Amino acid sequence: MRNNYFTVKGYGESEIIISKSRFITYVERVETEEDALLFIDKIKKLHANATHNCSCYMIGEHDQIQKANDDGEPSGTAGVPMLEVLKKQGLKDTVVVVTRYFGGIKLGGGGLIRAYGKATTEGIAAAQVVERKLHYIMKVAVDYVWLGKLENEIRSSHFTLRDIQYAEGVEIYVFVLKENEEEFIKWMTELSNGQSVTTREDAQFIEFIRE
Repeated sequence: MRNNYFTVKGYGESEIIISKSRFITYVERVETEEDALLFIDKIKKLHANATHNCSCYMIGEHDQIQKANDDGEPSGTAGVPMLEVLKKQGLKDTVVVVTRYFGGIKLGGGGLIRAYGKATTEGIAAAQVVERKLHYIMKVAVDYVWLGKLENEIRSSHFTLRDIQYAEGVEIYVFVLKENEEEFIKWMTELSNGQSVTTREDAQFIEFIRE
């Protein structure tokens, strides 16, 4: 399983005008090729009268699925430059559709490449890029006498306190980056003078907006 990767936060939409042509960009996060195709089909139906509905998507942990479609634009002037934007930004599990309404002025091959690249970049900005980092959910089982100290230390650290459950003893749940697991266990043991038991419960991705 990948430890961290970049993708879009979710749905995004933008529009630009270049030489009187409208370029409307739609972006979405997808996890399967089927989802990507459904999204593309949805936009095509929404803009059935558009001059072009060009698209691209990149899916998979190792970018196994990469597709680009020029939808009638000169070969290599739309879908491929759109896909190149995804590659340049290192985005995974992302689909993009750029709808074009021709404004009467031809842009030429270079102009089209720049236009579709710019439209894609702005659409991604509207959707927002996030870094998804794999965290372990660590459970710290400890006696009540240690709760105040451990809670304060965790809240003051770079670790994220998720939950505290109270029973005969206390169970503190903390999000810890995969690479910091051993460090966290050692830290809890030292803080509690060996009176805590720390175990890994589950794994979950946490998202951070890319600046």
